[in-house]
Amino acid sequence: MTGDLQFDVIGGGGPLAYFSVLTRETIAHAYIFSGEPGVGKRTFARRLAQSLLCEARKDGVLGYDASCRSCRLFVSGARHPDFLEHDGTLKIGERDAAARFGGDELGARDVVRQLSMESYSGGMRVLLLGDLDFATHHAANALLKFFEEPPAGVVLLITTPSPGRVIATIRSRALEVRFALLTRTEVTEILRRKGYDAGDAEKGAHLSQGSVTRALAALEGEQASVRALAANWFFSVAAGATPTESWATRETLDAGLETIKGLVRDWAALHYTKSEPLSGDYAEALRSLPPLSSSALDDVLTHLAGAQRLARTNVSPAMASELVRMALTGKASR
Repeated sequence: MTGDLQFDVIGGGGPLAYFSVLTRETIAHAYIFSGEPGVGKRTFARRLAQSLLCEARKDGVLGYDASCRSCRLFVSGARHPDFLEHDGTLKIGERDAAARFGGDELGARDVVRQLSMESYSGGMRVLLLGDLDFATHHAANALLKFFEEPPAGVVLLITTPSPGRVIATIRSRALEVRFALLTRTEVTEILRRKGYDAGDAEKGAHLSQGSVTRALAALEGEQASVRALAANWFFSVAAGATPTESWATRETLDAGLETIKGLVRDWAALHYTKSEPLSGDYAEALRSLPPLSSSALDDVLTHLAGAQRLARTNVSPAMASELVRMALTGKASR
């Protein structure tokens, strides 16, 4: 990347190092950007798309000048003819329906049809599918046509917090790039850019567990009570007690499990790497816990992953939390 170009992302050190050595000739046709919500997957994907479509000359794939005709479309928020973005579920729509990128009715066949077209500018085309899911297996099968015969000059970017939910036939044909949790400093900087003052940015980063999504929710008061209930439940179970009050409801299950997973991760990190916990407000409580053996950590994380899968089904929240309780019980004493 030359000094005249920029790539404005915070975090994403691993993905940045990976893409910095690629060229237009070596970049793959499809990537899955995986990682927890709020770690910058979507932002990185958009900046990568802007870089690929930027008219400035460069040897690699990263970097844009923010002033060319293509970049001005990204900056203004206008619709770029060679950048197609959609969030959520892909469906199978009517065969003759017009493609509506960015709308709720985007169909998998629309994607395949659009990707088969030539670039408007004579360069590349980029499709970003955020938090991809499929309404039916027919929708997934329609997209497989892209992977079987990928058009030249087209790059597909898929972002997801749960790569295991992307069907195997698609996942096996794309390269997965993992995004790590953000540092507290990185979260603070992002919050400052979003307009928060220094005090609120520090507070949000303190409660973020490495995710801007969680930081914003904490600052807006959406998750404070859920987080406190789940954390109190966690420390009670880790101490060998059986809590009488549960945090798990249909509305709080996902957020509570994420809180507990973050605390378990911090618990292990404190004793194995001596690093500061991301859950800074619970640092002292975490330090009071005895070391967690590697086998115990594996067992707890496996059961947490199972509980998170159950949370996406119709299983009762109490059953999911009980699975985690049984995995945690007795681990602190090993």
